Amino acid sequence: MLDSMAGIEGAILHRTTTAQQLADLLSERILAGAFTPGDRLRESAIATELGVARNTVREAVRVLELGGLVRYEVNRGAVVISPTTESLDAVYTARERLETAAAARPATAEQIARLETAYTNLATATRSHDTRHVVEVDLAFHATIVSFLESARLDLFYAELTRELRYYLMVLSVEDRELDKPRALLREHKAILDAVRTGPPETAVVAVRAHIHDNAKRVTEILIARTQTQPGPLAARP
Repeated sequence: MLDSMAGIEGAILHRTTTAQQLADLLSERILAGAFTPGDRLRESAIATELGVARNTVREAVRVLELGGLVRYEVNRGAVVISPTTESLDAVYTARERLETAAAARPATAEQIARLETAYTNLATATRSHDTRHVVEVDLAFHATIVSFLESARLDLFYAELTRELRYYLMVLSVEDRELDKPRALLREHKAILDAVRTGPPETAVVAVRAHIHDNAKRVTEILIARTQTQPGPLAARP
């Protein structure tokens, strides 16, 4: 976090705020670009600025660390992550394994209906031209697929995974200008929906995997391009 606390100016927390709510607030600030990679999250400054206990801030920062948006550095404390292609690979590998495992299961009529609703929500969101909203609804579509596994624990794991995944999708949406081509975005998700709806499951697995691989490839290209002007921790793998 910047020492000036510019990242959370104007933020207001109510007395009922929990560590999770604070983590969500800080997460939103990170995703909105208020903090840049390497910025410190100074617990004492956050606690003073927002009028919360340092223990609450510490718990919130721990949530962000578990979600992959923050890491601890010696003599610096919590800092915002500097994305690497290695961390990108790890997130997308976990995402692919969860979503393809879910797609491999024959979907029930109720599950298909929920995915159709998620797709309709995405189509509506693209008309808003609100990048953050589109990313959230996009992730909700994929979370619906994961829910086919019928495991509350896996749903929770995916929700935590999406903290870092949301960061990458924001990067993709802004720099790849996905909102300028909503038809392409919807076409990719419609292919997944159609595959789930008509089967067989193997077809859905192929559609999900192709979408995730294409997504990861485009984000990787963006991160590598950034290293050409901002050399450092974003360096690509040999």
